[in-house]
Amino acid sequence: MQIPKGKKIYFASDNHLGAPTQAQSLPREKKFVAWLDMVKQDAAAIFLLGDMFDFWMEYKRVVPKGFTRTLGKLAEISDSGIPIYYFVGNHDLWMNGYFEEELNIPVYHKPQEYTFNNKTFFIGHGDGLGPDDKGYKRMKKVFTNPIAKWLFQRLLHPDFALRLGQYMSVKNKMISGDDDAKFLGNDKEWLVQYCKRKLETKHRDFFVFGHRHLPLNIDLGNQSKYVNLGDWIQYFTYGVFDGKNMELKEY
Repeated sequence: MQIPKGKKIYFASDNHLGAPTQAQSLPREKKFVAWLDMVKQDAAAIFLLGDMFDFWMEYKRVVPKGFTRTLGKLAEISDSGIPIYYFVGNHDLWMNGYFEEELNIPVYHKPQEYTFNNKTFFIGHGDGLGPDDKGYKRMKKVFTNPIAKWLFQRLLHPDFALRLGQYMSVKNKMISGDDDAKFLGNDKEWLVQYCKRKLETKHRDFFVFGHRHLPLNIDLGNQSKYVNLGDWIQYFTYGVFDGKNMELKEY
């Protein structure tokens, strides 16, 4: 894909809307919607790399209450012709068609590759990749198990299920995956190690992830970079690619 002159590609992740409560996250949601209003002016595409909600579960006829401002703004932008791509995170694993059907936003459960202006991008949320994170990987297998998902949805009333899920999401740091949002150094950052392993088989110009809640822009060598988008809780950072350069900015 060639980015039209004057256009840019934007990236954001880890809003965790609804945490610790809907009321407390509302100012952050309004700020994010204002950002969407800003970037739609020159966006060629918008990538949302997961955990936009602190907990999200869909039923066939039930959608979690709240987030009206965000969902309405995404619908407006999508309807205007600007493509939006969503990658599920560890807090919104149970997306099941709502974004595709109502917002015309494709949803991805695994990292994807793209080429923009002859620059290759490897994009995903980042959870469960690379070495370590073994406790979360085991838990993710449970959460993505069709039987476990079916039991949770069928045996619990939606009001109770959503309340329980939100409580677990806020309280359980293993589920949240952000109990230690501190830079560990290149040798211990597991996403850095993951990127380096991927580079052994194929060159990518940019690896773009969320999940770590840290704004990072790390040179991997051989003109390849790992970018972590930070979050919309503490840093309010986002990525922007202008066709040549990838930058992290603060809103």
